[in-house]
Amino acid sequence: MHGNRIKLGLSLLTALFLLATLFAALLFALSPATTAARGPLLLTAFVAILIGSLVFILFLLRWLLRPYRQLVGEAERAPIDFRGRKSRDEGEFVLETFQSVVAQLQTQRKELQQLSAQASERADSAVKFSERIVASVPSGLVAFDSGGRSMVINAPGRALLEFDGEALGQPVASLLLNIPQLAQMVEECLQTGRLYRREIIQTVASNGTTRRLGGTIAPIDLSPDRAGRGALCLLTDITEVTELREQVALKRNLESLGEMSAGLAHEFKNSIATLHGYAQLLQNLNLDERGQTAASSLLNEVRNLSEMVTAFLNFARPQPLQMETVSLSQLIPECVAELKTIYDERRVELIVMAETASLPEVRADERMLRQAILNLLRNAAEAVPEDKTERRVKLRGLREVDREGHEWVFIEIEDSGEGIPQSDLQRIFLPFFTTKEKGHGIGLALAHRVITEHGGTLTASNKPPAGAAFTMRLPVGRPSPGAFVL
Repeated sequence: MHGNRIKLGLSLLTALFLLATLFAALLFALSPATTAARGPLLLTAFVAILIGSLVFILFLLRWLLRPYRQLVGEAERAPIDFRGRKSRDEGEFVLETFQSVVAQLQTQRKELQQLSAQASERADSAVKFSERIVASVPSGLVAFDSGGRSMVINAPGRALLEFDGEALGQPVASLLLNIPQLAQMVEECLQTGRLYRREIIQTVASNGTTRRLGGTIAPIDLSPDRAGRGALCLLTDITEVTELREQVALKRNLESLGEMSAGLAHEFKNSIATLHGYAQLLQNLNLDERGQTAASSLLNEVRNLSEMVTAFLNFARPQPLQMETVSLSQLIPECVAELKTIYDERRVELIVMAETASLPEVRADERMLRQAILNLLRNAAEAVPEDKTERRVKLRGLREVDREGHEWVFIEIEDSGEGIPQSDLQRIFLPFFTTKEKGHGIGLALAHRVITEHGGTLTASNKPPAGAAFTMRLPVGRPSPGAFVL
């Protein structure tokens, strides 16, 4: 800017000089021809031009030096203190002021860089802290953006979803392919902002076992770079908790039913014994063929009723378990061989998976455990309808270690029947509850009591498109009968 002003001033000075020269030349040309007349005239013109030029130069210098005077004024007003400032000229003062301002700017720039580095460090620390919080959450955490793609997923979330490969950036339908109920909830949350609290989601794990997840799906407001509404999923495996709750409820029902009916069963048995005697007496009388048929039918019904009451008494008042080391790899083939006749009569194929041969030994009452396995296998064979094309029962066993380091053995018996109605799953282990045309409803209840007295669990579920599956879980290496009685 200052250089432009100097150039402009020199241009004006040159133009003035040229105008003065032109004026002198014109004056000389128009003046009289005599030397005596031109001399004073030229001197007067020269003096006038000289005075005008000096005045113009003074104004030009003032105009040119105005930015410099402004700079000196600003330097004087600057909050900078110089010792001995009066002994220095204005140029040195302006230069030192400029240098001091530059030094202060550099100092402030360094401070600004330090503040920027600290802010960046705090931001990185906050991001890492947030990542550690997400990773430390014991529940599964999955977050989706407004487009339905996953943004965040922690290790428990990966384990619950059992997703192979890169999970970030996956759409809802792909990430939750094995859990359609959860995928539908997330889509509804993204579209309408609906909040789901403590929903129970049923799914099937990769090993074929049924799991129940507790889920909360909530809408989240995203940052401006991810405009729109996202969804946050919190998932927890509540399979064991749900099973325990069901087992406790079932135990209470069984206790109430046992207390109420154990006394009645003895009275029934006394009456049945009397009926049995009268039925035998009728058979010994001289009756015609029709009377003999009626007496035989009456005697058979009395015997069936007596067997049912005896089974119920055994269930209501169980005997103490006689614990010993039992080899499941030997016990299961013995049970299969014992039921071969029933399976052949019903034309049902019993498939025992190869891994069952490597099951460990457990501490159990062999007689009661054998009875429970026989009841489950017999029930599975009877669950396959006569008109069913696929007629099979599959038995497989495996061993697992839970989060607390306890080892368990699982025995699953799956049939190809029609399955269990959802309304009957909560009552399937109640005494006298049965869906069969012929049956007392004691077998499953007795098997459930035996397994729970051994510290294990027995659960029922459906395996679409096949039939039902009963899963028995027994502890390994903990010989404490009744420690987990429900």
